Amino acid sequence: MKKSTFFKSASLALACAAATAAFSGCGSKNYAENNTAFFIGASGPLTGSAASYGIAVQRGAELAVEEINAKNEDGMRFTFEIKDDKASAADVPTNFAALYEKGMQLSLGAVTSGACLSFKGLAAEKNLFTLCPSATADDVTKDADTVFQMCFSDSNQGSVAAQQYFNTDAVPAGTKLGILYCSNDAYSKGIYDTFKAALDTSKFAEVAETSFRNDASGNPPTDMNSQVETLKNCSYFFMPVYYTPAVTFMLAAKGKIASDAVYFGCDGFDGIDTSVKDFDIHTVTQRVSMLSHFFSGSSDEKVQSFVTAYKNKYGSTPIQFAASAYDSVYAMYEAVKTARAEGKEISYTTAADELGRTLSEIFRSETFTFSGVTTAGGTATWSAGGTVNKRAEIVVIKEADA
Repeated sequence: MKKSTFFKSASLALACAAATAAFSGCGSKNYAENNTAFFIGASGPLTGSAASYGIAVQRGAELAVEEINAKNEDGMRFTFEIKDDKASAADVPTNFAALYEKGMQLSLGAVTSGACLSFKGLAAEKNLFTLCPSATADDVTKDADTVFQMCFSDSNQGSVAAQQYFNTDAVPAGTKLGILYCSNDAYSKGIYDTFKAALDTSKFAEVAETSFRNDASGNPPTDMNSQVETLKNCSYFFMPVYYTPAVTFMLAAKGKIASDAVYFGCDGFDGIDTSVKDFDIHTVTQRVSMLSHFFSGSSDEKVQSFVTAYKNKYGSTPIQFAASAYDSVYAMYEAVKTARAEGKEISYTTAADELGRTLSEIFRSETFTFSGVTTAGGTATWSAGGTVNKRAEIVVIKEADA
C-alpha cells in the first residue's frame, strides 16, 4: 500500500542524510548475536491519518507471531516490533537504525509505499530480507535483491483489473465506462496507466475519464462535482483511488449517476465501509466492489480461521493489510523451515545479511510456494524481481440497491 506520500527533493535529501548519520559506525557488526528469537521489524503509521493501515499490519503480524510461537515447532520462535513513522519517509531512517541495532534480521518493510521506498534502500544496503505486506509501488522491489512483496504491485493491479473483470463478460459489451484517478499520485496513476494498456476499449460504447490532483500535503479535493459531471452518463466505473476521494465522488454523484451503476476500485478501497468518519456505505445506492487478495467473508477454511482468531483477539474484522502482514510472517516462517530442511545453518543469532541472502534464494527458487489467507485458495510464488504471483479476488463490498 499504500497511502501515497509525496516528497520534495529537499525532503529526500534530508532523509538520505539521516540514513547516513544513523548508520555511521555500524560497520559489519552482527546485531543479532544476542537474539533469543528471529526478530522481525517494521515501520508504519501508528498515529496520523493512515494509522488504521499501520495498526492493521501490526495486529496481523503479532497474531501470526503469537500462533507460531505457540506451536513451538523445532523450538522456533519469532518476535515482532513496529515503529511509528506517521506514513512519512523522513522518519524511516531513524526507525530502521533503531530496529537494526536492536537485532532485526527480517522485516515487513514500511507499511506505506512512500515510506517503504526509503526503507527498501536501507534494507538493500544491509541485505535485510524484507517481505512487504502493503507497499504496492513498483519501485519497492527495484534494485533490491532481498526485498519482496506479498501484496500486488501497482502495475499488477491495473492489468489484473482489466483482464479479470472489465475485459470479461462480467461487464456487458456496449457499456459506457468511466475512469477516475489522481494524476499526481504514484499509486493511482500507476494503476491507471497499466489498466489503460490492458483494457479492451473496443467492447465499450464510450470510455470517459477524468482526474483530480492532491494538494501539496497529499490531501484529495473535497469537491468532486466537476468529475461527476464528466462521468455522469457512465454505468461502470474504474476508480484506482483511495477510499476518501472515492467517497467524496460517490456522495457528489447522488441523484446524478444511475443507481444501478457499478463502482470498482483496487486495494485503496479497503476500509471504505468502515474507516470513513460519518459515512455509511449504505447511503450509496450503487454497487461498490474492489480487486483484492483478501476477502474476510470467504468460505476458505484458512481465511475463516484467521478472521475468527483476529476477531477474538482484537474485536474487529481484519482488513487486507492485517491479512497480508499475517501471511508475510507465515511465509518467512515457512522459508526458514525450508532453509533448515535443506541443511542451511540459520539460527536466532544469524546475521541479517546472511539470513537475507539465504531466504532470498529460497523465495526465488522454483520449488518454494506459499498458501495463506491472501492466496485466494491457491498458492503464491515470487518472481526474480521480488513481485508476487497469486490469484486476485473480486470483492463486492455492497450490492446495488434494488
